[in-house]
Amino acid sequence: MRLLTGATSAADDVFAAIDRERMPAHVAIIMDGNRRWARERHLPAVEGHRRGIASLREATRFCRDWGISVLTVYGFSTENWKRDPREISFLMDICVFFARHELAELNRNGVRVNVIGDYHALPPGCVEALDDMIAATAGNTAMVLNLAINYSARSELTKAARAMARDALAGTLDAGAIDDAVVRSYLSTAAFPDPDLLIRPGGEMRLSNFLLYQLAYTELWVTPVYWPAFSRETFAQAIVEYQGRQRRFGGM
Repeated sequence: MRLLTGATSAADDVFAAIDRERMPAHVAIIMDGNRRWARERHLPAVEGHRRGIASLREATRFCRDWGISVLTVYGFSTENWKRDPREISFLMDICVFFARHELAELNRNGVRVNVIGDYHALPPGCVEALDDMIAATAGNTAMVLNLAINYSARSELTKAARAMARDALAGTLDAGAIDDAVVRSYLSTAAFPDPDLLIRPGGEMRLSNFLLYQLAYTELWVTPVYWPAFSRETFAQAIVEYQGRQRRFGGM
């Protein structure tokens, strides 16, 4: 994994610098900075989360418009349960709001929604709303929006190891034949290519237990822009810098 800082100045027309022939197939985003955005504006944290929904809408539109076929966003981690119960309650409400109110646009734009993570552990209202959204968008083919909800990469890897062990004991998996392809097939992202680009708004320089196996050769782009202020122009800048890199996947 190589690091891009996101500190370069934007071109006068950053969109014109994008090469449509070299777009990443899969972009992952850690949606970070909602609370800091709100704090700096003397607003409650919930306002940052509410504004973050608008940023997700614009990011999805950007991917649809520019031919990025998979967008995976980190919405709620297993560690987020440690937050203030009132904030968690609002996040659950936001989850339901997004599932109900964004559905028409997602269908209009041909976006299929998939959820990774143990989302069935969420409150029943959230589970129902997410299940309905998954079912209602199942036939869409323009792109996939992966929502990582109640997600932990370490838990994902632990579950994959347990599943492989069970299958090996049952005789349906040859333990000696386990390789990268087999491991990938047991992950929640098995149907998708690994992310080409990871974007982290908010300036933090860590992965936060997100897609640890899948990000092995992903390009990382960090920007100080908080997620609620993340725009199509910010996304375009990330793409331009990504396209300026030579990916070697560990080779020369």
